Amino acid sequence: MEFYFEITLDSGAKYRARGDEALNLKVADYCVIRKDFYQDYGQVTKILGQATGNDADGEQIDGEPIEDTPGDGQFRTSNLPSERKAETPRILRKATVVDMGKANENQMRSKGTLRTTQQYIERLNLPMKLINAHHAFDGKMIVIQFSAEGRVDFRELVKLLSQEFNTRIELRQIGVRDETSIVGGISMCGRPLCCCVFLHDFASINVKMAKEQDLSLTPSTISGICGRLKCCLKYEHEGYLELEKGMPRRGDCCECKEGRGRVIDRNLLSQKVVIQLDDSQRTVTCHREEVRVVYPEKYKIQSGDSEKAENSNNENTQNQKRKDKHGNNNKKGGQKS
Repeated sequence: MEFYFEITLDSGAKYRARGDEALNLKVADYCVIRKDFYQDYGQVTKILGQATGNDADGEQIDGEPIEDTPGDGQFRTSNLPSERKAETPRILRKATVVDMGKANENQMRSKGTLRTTQQYIERLNLPMKLINAHHAFDGKMIVIQFSAEGRVDFRELVKLLSQEFNTRIELRQIGVRDETSIVGGISMCGRPLCCCVFLHDFASINVKMAKEQDLSLTPSTISGICGRLKCCLKYEHEGYLELEKGMPRRGDCCECKEGRGRVIDRNLLSQKVVIQLDDSQRTVTCHREEVRVVYPEKYKIQSGDSEKAENSNNENTQNQKRKDKHGNNNKKGGQKS
């Protein structure tokens, strides 16, 4: 029996691999994986589910949804095509002490790789910012991640690095959000960044979400460390929409125990509103259940007057039509006579 596991590399990259039940792998265990033409070394961060099915229909995951490719945010629970089964990396064994020692050596070599790559970047004058380098477990491949504002032509760089290290080189450009999730940090709330802990799917975020959550639209308030809109705006959006149902809006005329006034502020989380009373101009804080939204009497009077004026205008128009029709009839009678 086989299971699917989520594997995390020292570079922060993640992918899915399948392994036999006899390996007895658990979360936080290190293992050696066969991926394409090389071997890799990573840590088990999640057990995705059991793989069942036959070779004709592919394999199906029982339990939790699995991620097709790292970072794309696409999940599926249907049968995997047979070609996907062949492409899925396979866990060879649980890491031994010798494997761990070799992996540590590769991590030390990656630091030298970054220094050499940085020298070539400065020589070629490329607008790139290096993030990290990852050596395959058997040394057949080196993956270098970098960030840049636009597209970068790094073909010459790959050629120089291939000659320098005498192995296959792969350069991957990542966005600022992916860079922040790899580097890590502390948010303004005092906790580790959400993208480092549990939010690995970067969904589309817009300013409208911040407006619907009654947040200040200043860039320093709604922007994260990466300089983009905070991921929590999307993660908490549906919850705020539920809290907003039934809440008075700013500017609404309301009645409470202290009297009548207008809503000047509200807090969706505590479900409380701040009302400025009309008579004394002082402010009071009330729960939304203690407040009743009413329509101002002066607006009612104005609307009533407008309706009366509109009715009188309609009557005047009808009377004028009658007079015109009567005058036309008199003219016609006079012509016949």
